[in-house]
Amino acid sequence: MVNPIDFTDRVAIITGAGGGLGRAYALALAERGAKVVVNDLGGDVHGEGGTSSPAQRVVDEIVATGGEAMVDGNDITDEAAVDALVSSVIDKWGRIDILMNNAGILRDKSFAKMDNDDFRKVLEVHLMGSVNCTKAVWPHMAEAGYGRILMTTSSSGIYGNFGQSNYAAAKSGLVGLMNVLAIEGAKKNIKVNSIAPTAATRMTEDLLPQRVLDIMGPETIAPGALFMVSEDAPTKTILGAGAGVFAVSQMVESRGVYLPDNARTPEVVAERWNEIADLTDAQSLESAFEQTSKYAALAARELGLHLES
Repeated sequence: MVNPIDFTDRVAIITGAGGGLGRAYALALAERGAKVVVNDLGGDVHGEGGTSSPAQRVVDEIVATGGEAMVDGNDITDEAAVDALVSSVIDKWGRIDILMNNAGILRDKSFAKMDNDDFRKVLEVHLMGSVNCTKAVWPHMAEAGYGRILMTTSSSGIYGNFGQSNYAAAKSGLVGLMNVLAIEGAKKNIKVNSIAPTAATRMTEDLLPQRVLDIMGPETIAPGALFMVSEDAPTKTILGAGAGVFAVSQMVESRGVYLPDNARTPEVVAERWNEIADLTDAQSLESAFEQTSKYAALAARELGLHLES
């Protein structure tokens, strides 16, 4: 029997929490005892405009039910503003246990028609915004010996989606960031994960039919997100979530095929492609160095070499 997951006295910062998924996360964390920082610039889905009203409404909802929360309307692409936010949270509550990097925008268009400014803006909000927030909380988590960070990736970044090259690049970049930070944070008990949500929000209301949106509310995803920032969370894991369905996505690699010098040609690669691409015994590797070690060991075995010193 799993013990109830409790966030009493934990302090969480959630970006983009004025509505949609972020609001659902904030309310769910507060209900379980967390003190919540509701960050939201209050702009539209394209990143234009701004008002603190959405974030304030979420704070008011939390306070009305007896919880503790504070509002923040800063732009997460502003590094100095993010640093100031983190300092104010430390001054107020003395700690930061959880960061949920949820804020994002959309500027969809096919790659051929997309302006580079729109490409950069999406990268800046999703990727660099998450970098700014994570960088600001990292030393506090490291000093405390505890931290839970959740990146928001997407099936677009994992699998691709037409018209979202900027969004997909940013979301895939967040997986790479997660992979490295999970390794670097392990000794400090900082666990870093990603969630790939599919929900009915402002960002998807024009992309999905209403009958699908009706079963994909943000509340169907919040339980998975909360587990991923809980004390017993995994690390370096991508959780897909939507409509009450939860699944883990992994990047895996085939067993590998060694080609000797006299057969190391494009033609032999083509000839043996089915074997090279066979994922029957696929592996999920723990680090880039593990891949290097795998290749060296496979080659050494074929060559009859002993690599151990």
